[in-house]
Amino acid sequence: MRWQSGRRSSNVEDRRGVSAGGAPLKIGGGAVVIVIIGLLMGKSPVEILQAVLTTQQGAPSANVGAPRQPSAEENQLADFVSVVLADTEDTWPGVLSTVNINYEAPKLVLFTDAVASACGTQSSAVGPFYCPGDETVYIDLGFYAELQSRFGAPGDFAQAYVIAHEVGHHVQNLLGTSERVHNQQRNMSEADANELSVRLELQADCYAGVWAHHADKARSVLEAGDVDEALNAASAIGDDRLQREATGRVVPESFTHGTSAQRARWFRTGLAQGNLLACDTFTTTAL
Repeated sequence: MRWQSGRRSSNVEDRRGVSAGGAPLKIGGGAVVIVIIGLLMGKSPVEILQAVLTTQQGAPSANVGAPRQPSAEENQLADFVSVVLADTEDTWPGVLSTVNINYEAPKLVLFTDAVASACGTQSSAVGPFYCPGDETVYIDLGFYAELQSRFGAPGDFAQAYVIAHEVGHHVQNLLGTSERVHNQQRNMSEADANELSVRLELQADCYAGVWAHHADKARSVLEAGDVDEALNAASAIGDDRLQREATGRVVPESFTHGTSAQRARWFRTGLAQGNLLACDTFTTTAL
């Protein structure tokens, strides 16, 4: 991805090394997998927390009082994320103007281990997330190492896809889609609510593709192999693949984000079409 000469966003807040309240929660790679699997399998937060604590028993305690200095690599990732966010800020106003929506850019918070948000205090084990309550994207840059080493999805455009997906949730928030879905889910069975969640996530994947379509058209950001990197990342975090690798079985009714094939297909749809109408995942019968 051609990003070095891009504009940097002024909407990035760096909270790396700052406690979310009390001692920072240290989450290792094994705990990340436990949280992801637990959420996919419908486990309660209490059950997930107990599992995380179990994996950490006997581990040497970290010196939480020691100041932490980000590495040069982390700082370069922070710079990269700022450029990607700026590019979404330059792209979405024009796209949303076609439906008479004024684009208000989200904030992006960089954090380490755990962070306080309007959606509660979250650990880095949940991965990057968007909180509609404060219209902010949150990311622990350590996730990118997991994306490459554990999920086999390297590359800068794979990293850009992650940010674009979360900004896609912000677009859904501005359009009122997220609120409508959450209101409907309150009166549904768990399986039906999960299906709506899948459609919401796939639309965010499609919106990530819409961003890539317009960013490349306006600023020629894509290089050879970039699209494959994004498709690989989308596939790597499909519900079916995560469940199969973790437990050896797949439970479709517990899906909340979509299969690997679905996630890649909807990103590709947004990339090819470049418009919001192409991303209607709620009325289609073929996800």
